[in-house]
Parts: sequence; structure tokens; C-alpha cells
Amino acid sequence: MNKIVVQKYGGSSVADPECIKKVADRVVKTRRQGYKVVVVVSALGDTTDRLIKLASQVNDNPSERELDMLVSTGEQVSVALLAMAIHKHGVEAISFTGAQVGIITDASYTQARIININTKKIEEELKKGKVVIVAGFQGVTTDQDITTLGRGGSNLTAVALSKALGADVCEMNTDVDGVYTADPRIVPLAHKLDWISYDEMLELASLGSQILQPRSVIFAKKFNVPIHVRSSFSAKQGTFITKEAKAMMEGVVVSGITCNKKEAKITICDAPDRPGTAAKIFKALAVKEINIDMIVQNVSRTGSTDLSFTVTNANLNKTMRTTKDIVKKIGAGKVICDDNIAKVSIVGVGMKSHPGVAARMFEILAKKNINIEMISTSEINISCIIRKAKAEKAARSLHSCFGLDKKN
Repeated sequence: MNKIVVQKYGGSSVADPECIKKVADRVVKTRRQGYKVVVVVSALGDTTDRLIKLASQVNDNPSERELDMLVSTGEQVSVALLAMAIHKHGVEAISFTGAQVGIITDASYTQARIININTKKIEEELKKGKVVIVAGFQGVTTDQDITTLGRGGSNLTAVALSKALGADVCEMNTDVDGVYTADPRIVPLAHKLDWISYDEMLELASLGSQILQPRSVIFAKKFNVPIHVRSSFSAKQGTFITKEAKAMMEGVVVSGITCNKKEAKITICDAPDRPGTAAKIFKALAVKEINIDMIVQNVSRTGSTDLSFTVTNANLNKTMRTTKDIVKKIGAGKVICDDNIAKVSIVGVGMKSHPGVAARMFEILAKKNINIEMISTSEINISCIIRKAKAEKAARSLHSCFGLDKKN
């Protein structure tokens, strides 16, 4: 057969020695079915979080280059341990860092982008019958500096290797058994989807679903890499992510609900209401590699205006420093930070052809006495910023009223 399968295992799947042994069992079983297997592994459990915390204890504003050097060590531990566990089965395996297999990136530390992958070394080892294990989340610049691909970057490593190697499928093995209509921990009546389109998965990932890194979905869609999200601890079929299938989506208006409580709202008060002000603000943020989500500007009545935007909590400190600097330069007023917000969203390709979806969403939230502070829309999603305390109530209400509960 000799088809190539890329399997990715997240941190929870290799959290301890027993988990690593179970992953080894699964990899060996796939290998013995006749497949060439490339495995992408994340750091053990919460290793990356612990390393970031360790860095903050010696410097509350560490160099991003040195931070990448530090956090990339987590995956080096997990790939070596997995190789050892596979060897115990009598199967040959070899582990590599991202740099060793030629994952070349730009120099955008902590958020690097893949430029090229040289698969020669991987292909040579596969021809020898070995299982190849690659450290996810990391790469190297042309100057040999270690970089990382952002949180969840192992997903991107797996998808990129799948494309470069011409793999038949990219398996994302994780602690859930597929993509659900909502987070089951928040919405108990959520159910697993058998199929979902790239576009819908991208929206879900961008809006707070933590199953896949958004950049990995963009890459998969661009190169049509089929993804199978499944459980690391079960042989059951999970969720396939592919191109949109119209027949599959017939009559389905909303496919999923997300609830993201890891965002903050920044408000710049009394910004000068003149051409170029917004450009200066957001250019300064862009230079710092800060992604902005929603933006709302109030109507000017006195020659100045308030401008609000949202960012992830992970970028909050950097955003506040940058915003305070630019406010001084443009002559605006104070900067207010509100991290007591949440974003609740509905997603579905069926929204393209069904009018009135936004009105229905707003009506549902109004009936639950949930105030909307900001709104953003696309062809297949509507998102609202609300108070964090009411986020889970909103998600459950929307899930039920749009007919996504199991009982429906």
C-alpha cells in the first residue's frame, strides 16, 4: 500500500508516560496496516504554559527570540520519548526537530510563517521503513534561529507536512472525538458533526473553538488537504474537514456555536476625528504583529471620537503598551481596558441563503436579557460581544433556538 498518513497528537494525548505508550500503540498499529507514518507531536501536557510562566519569572517582557528558543524545547522531549516507546514494539522510528527536517520559516518570532519544507530527510527515513516523528510548533530561519508557529502550531506543522509529502490524510488526534456543534463542557446537548467545510471550520477556529489553529485550516483549504479530527483514545470515526458539499448542507442554517471568553476590549477615548487617525493606530498594532478582531468607532459630535477594538488576552499586555504609545503621538485621551467580555458566535454556510438570521440571533439574546456591545458579521458568521458572566447562557440559548440540541 505504502500510502502516507500524517498523524498529529496534541499535548493532552502525550501528557504522561502511559499516554505516550498508548500513542505508540496506535502509531504502530497504523504502520503495520501498511502505511508510511509521519507523526507530529506537541509538548507534554501543559509544558508550554509552564515554560512561558518560567520566562515571566525572570523577565516580565522577555525577548521573543529567546522565548521561542525556550518553548521549543518542550516538543524535543515528547518526540524522543515517543520514538523510544515505538522502539519497544520492535518498530524502527526516528525523531527530528523542526529544524532538522527543514521546516524553514520567516523571523516573526512566536508567530512565524512557514516558507518552505525540505522533505528529503523524511522521505529517506520512510523508505527505510521507519516511523518519522517530527516536533510540531517549531521551525528555523535561514539564519538558523529557532522559531515557533504560534499556539496550536503543531496543527500547522501537520497540515504543511501533509501537503509537502502528498499524504492521503492528515489525522488530528486530540482529547475530543471530533468537531461538535458547540463546546460540550458549556452546552451539554451539543453533538458531533460527521463532516464540516473548511470555511465553517475556519470560522469556528477563529472565533474561539480550540480544536484547530486557524492558520492550519487556512493552509488546508488552500491546498485541499483532507483533515480527520478524531480521538487519540478511540478508533471511532471523528469529523472530516473538506470542501463544502452543498447536498450535505441542504437546509442547515447554523452548524455551530462558539463562546470565547479569552478576549479583551480596548477603548481609545477622545481620538481626533480626522483622516489618518485610525490608520496610525492600527498600523502601529500591525507592526507589533497584533491581530485585531472587532472594531467599532462612535459617531463624532465634538471633533473627537471613541474607538474600541478587541484582541486576544494573549496579546493584551503588548496591545496596551503599543496603544498607550500611539495615543500620546496622536493626541488622544485615555485608554480603557475591559477584559470582562466574551464573544458568542453562530456559524453556518446556510446563512448565505437564509435571510433574517441576524435578527433571530439578536431576538434570542434580547429575550434572555443579554445586552450586545459590539457586532461583526461575515457571509457565514455573526458574532456579538457581551458580558462574560452571560456567555455560557447565551451559547446554550442560541444552540437550542437554532435547532442544534441533540433532542432536536
